[in-house]
Amino acid sequence: MSADANASDLPQKTARPVTLVIGYVWPEPNSSAAGSRMMQLIQTFQQRGYRVVFASPAEESSHAVALETLGIEAQTIELNSSSFDDWIAVLQPALVMFDRFMMEEQFGWRVEKSCPDAIRILDMEDVHSLRDARWKAVKQNRVAGLELPTLGNELAHSELAIREVASIWRCDLTLVISEAEMDWLQTHYQLPASLLSYTPFMERHCASSNVPGFEERQHFVFIGNFRHAPNWDAVRLLKEIWPQIRKQQPESELHIYGGYPPKKATDLHDPKQGFLVKGWAEDAQEVVRNARVMLAPLRFGAGLKGKLIDAARNGTPAVTTPVGSEGMYAIEETPPALTSCSVAEFIDNAVRIYTDPAEWRILSDAGQRLIPERFDADTHQQALMNRVEEIREQLEAHRQSHFYGLMLRHHSLKSTQYMSQWIEAKNRAIP
Repeated sequence: MSADANASDLPQKTARPVTLVIGYVWPEPNSSAAGSRMMQLIQTFQQRGYRVVFASPAEESSHAVALETLGIEAQTIELNSSSFDDWIAVLQPALVMFDRFMMEEQFGWRVEKSCPDAIRILDMEDVHSLRDARWKAVKQNRVAGLELPTLGNELAHSELAIREVASIWRCDLTLVISEAEMDWLQTHYQLPASLLSYTPFMERHCASSNVPGFEERQHFVFIGNFRHAPNWDAVRLLKEIWPQIRKQQPESELHIYGGYPPKKATDLHDPKQGFLVKGWAEDAQEVVRNARVMLAPLRFGAGLKGKLIDAARNGTPAVTTPVGSEGMYAIEETPPALTSCSVAEFIDNAVRIYTDPAEWRILSDAGQRLIPERFDADTHQQALMNRVEEIREQLEAHRQSHFYGLMLRHHSLKSTQYMSQWIEAKNRAIP
């Protein structure tokens, strides 16, 4: 349904509170970790009795989940259009969640104008400006080997960072997926903890006795959406280092999976060298479960890595980098992955795990413990809803206690509003 339709045509539901999610894209849980996390958040609100409406200006995707079959109302909305104002004024959500700060920039002022009492939540997915700054550090050769990029203020204080942090201040609560990013936002940008909620992946642990063992598995695997720049960079790096792994394990193959592979990726397919670019995985869990080792040489990025969650869930040991392991594993526990700070170390770790059944089993068992210990759905869902209800009960006091947020909503939302209205007027003038 389009927001151009009469707002009164919306299905009239019972008086359950409404959560409106404004999505950057339509959720694709089988394509990306971001899609999986979005569905976890939606299900959290559904389980607490909220009626959920998901709206997006993005084009529909053949890989998007069928929201209506899950009891979620789907709504197509337009950028720079007052039709959204009319629609949301009738909907009157109790809570609006923006999927990434770009959606808050576009629609935040409209939500505030039409629904001033709605709680405004920003789901970052990851800290986009941190990922972008690390990418620039890698491109500028500021990174030694596979180590975590060190950022100076010239990279950390980018225009993207200013926009993203301003969006956090304008919202009542921001969901941060990684403990490392919770620390980054508070120490580097001096954001108060009262505006942030540590909300990582929220997984259901299903203990399984049929996880394949060492001898039942073969080959290496990498999986990741090709539209995500860190994944494409990792695939290019794997193409460079794979011959050195293959030389030591000539019977092994590396299977590369991921949605939306471009031609430059499929051109890397080389069966003679065992470098197989397979593209879309019909069942991501199955391909990870059948591999002996996951390879994830991520040189930049942010947030938590869905591929490493999948590896842990399926008892598949992983070899990754400090970027990959950041925020994933508790320091005091044995992690289900080996972290490598150089290409040479990455190759050595990959071969060692692939050939050492004893170490492989230690890492595989650690993966089975990771979900219930760090990403348990019940624990993190309850913590999130507690924060939401606290803010809901004292919304005005919460907003008044954050003066910078009041100031930014007054100034930056006005400029965003005027720009959007100018674009709308211009579009109407075009015959």
